[in-house]
Amino acid sequence: MITSLGDIVEQHAETFPDKAAIIQEGASWTYRDLRDLSRRAAQGLLNAGVEQQNRVAFLDRSSREYFPFLFGAGLINAVTVAVNWRLAAPEMEYILNNAGARVLLIGEEFLGHLAQMNLPSTTTVIVLGDPGDTGYPTWDEWVNSFEPEFPNIDVAPEDICYQLYTSGTTGLPKGVEISNRNLFGMLPDSGMLPNSGVEWSFDSDSVNLVSMPLFHIAGSGWGVCAFFYGGTNVILRDVDPAEILRLIDSERITNILLVPSVLQFVQAVPGAENTDFSSVRSVVYGASPISEEVLVGAMNLMGCDFVQTYGLTETTGGITTLPASDHDPGGRNAHLLRSAGKAWGDVEIRIVDEETMTDLSDGEVGEIWVKSRQNMEGYWANPEATALVFPEGKNADGIGWFRTGDAGYLLDGYLYIHDRVKDMIISGGENIYPAEVENALMSHPDLDDAAVIGVPSEKWGETVKAIVVIREGTNPTESDIINHCRSRIAHYKCPTSVDRIDVLPRNPSGKILKTELRVPYWGDKNRAVN
Repeated sequence: MITSLGDIVEQHAETFPDKAAIIQEGASWTYRDLRDLSRRAAQGLLNAGVEQQNRVAFLDRSSREYFPFLFGAGLINAVTVAVNWRLAAPEMEYILNNAGARVLLIGEEFLGHLAQMNLPSTTTVIVLGDPGDTGYPTWDEWVNSFEPEFPNIDVAPEDICYQLYTSGTTGLPKGVEISNRNLFGMLPDSGMLPNSGVEWSFDSDSVNLVSMPLFHIAGSGWGVCAFFYGGTNVILRDVDPAEILRLIDSERITNILLVPSVLQFVQAVPGAENTDFSSVRSVVYGASPISEEVLVGAMNLMGCDFVQTYGLTETTGGITTLPASDHDPGGRNAHLLRSAGKAWGDVEIRIVDEETMTDLSDGEVGEIWVKSRQNMEGYWANPEATALVFPEGKNADGIGWFRTGDAGYLLDGYLYIHDRVKDMIISGGENIYPAEVENALMSHPDLDDAAVIGVPSEKWGETVKAIVVIREGTNPTESDIINHCRSRIAHYKCPTSVDRIDVLPRNPSGKILKTELRVPYWGDKNRAVN
């Protein structure tokens, strides 16, 4: 039985040794190749002094080398940290130092970022591509210098295997600790949860498109799903709608996970209707709001099953599903498209009043709480933040109720996402916490005060707007303010527009009234997650 990451490649290399495990840009690795590379990587990590539960890091666009690095770390009970390559160098540095990453596998295009960082814990750097005059070994040089010997290290289901970072409400990212138990808890028939009856349409014949970035659970976690069943993963280096269509056709893709903005872009590709979608079993979508127009357009274009899912990094991805049978636009069950579906597997959901901390009845809006084996083990080196999101603690099995920070209600077993309890902005499927952006804004010498809100965007769903109070005697331009942010945080988090105001509205305790700030921009629009 597969109970850890390393088990995947070991088992399938015996069952499907010559079957393609990974395809990228015309090159492929069989499951035997993947096992041997993973074992070599494991020996390389041991040689670098990596011990059990130490962190190792990956920083690059989506590349096939990530997976033997991930599985190699899993074989020695180490933890892989996939770093968001879209971040600014100071943000990358914080994550790598917070994790204490011993080894860094980095793409050549990010060596300039590396040169700006001080990484006292990182003793080994390996480069994907040309290392230039850095003296660092390439991936091929490094991995092939070790023998494919099985390390024979015990790994428990409760051991951490992934650490993915989320934006923090205070401006500092938090490391989400995902265990083997969490990871395989999201898979039907994994042996770690009762058979949910919900199928992701995976089997050993699956050809799965990994199109989302690997630093997302929707990227790396989705890839692990296909590997678990012995399927083939086709890795897309960057999200490219035209390339998605080409690969669907040429590789006979069966399974896809996409965010709504990409579903929209795919439909806009000239000649999209000429793509042969007959191989596609299902499209899973989620992470941000989707309009019925975009959804219906995608369903008509692809002609396959569509499944909606709702979840967070902290819940190891999807905890609810709206199956294909509930996708009935224009029919008697059309209203269900506004839901996020029902809890599945061992997932339990409560709706809790934030003030009284009591459970609410059907139809009443409150905070969504989740109990499941999928819930993260905790936030790395942050017991205070962990305690806040597990207010009732955990039981003897290490499972407790997790506060999602999202607002919603239950009706007839279906979960409806009402809005976000906090002010988080979701732009193109990326979570952006205003505090991060506001911290960057307030380091500008010409600003006395600043607030960040999400405003409607036809392309991205929401986009970031800064509302600022200018310091007397100064006159910074909009581009000055935006570029200032870009030097400190990832570009996708930065304001796309800046409005000036004389004074920000605040309540008696000094809290900015963001609901009031949003009114002119949203009007009658429904600012909801789904």
